[in-house]
Amino acid sequence: MQSAKLVYMANQIGRFFVTEDRATAVSGIADHLRKFWDPRMRAEIVACLEAGGEDLDPAVREAIAELSEDAPPGER
Repeated sequence: MQSAKLVYMANQIGRFFVTEDRATAVSGIADHLRKFWDPRMRAEIVACLEAGGEDLDPAVREAIAELSEDAPPGER
């Protein structure tokens, strides 16, 4: 999948949580990505963050950083 599409999708998920406090939003975004995104999609969005992630919204960046901590060393 194209990275730009994943960034767009992740930011859409982030917008759903915009009314929540920051910690709840970050947790909710990360939980959604864990539950509903294929591992390959998660790996690609983590790679986007590691490459700078300029187009990712701040709460989404935090959630993806949390995901990257979950990944086994071979999947980072």
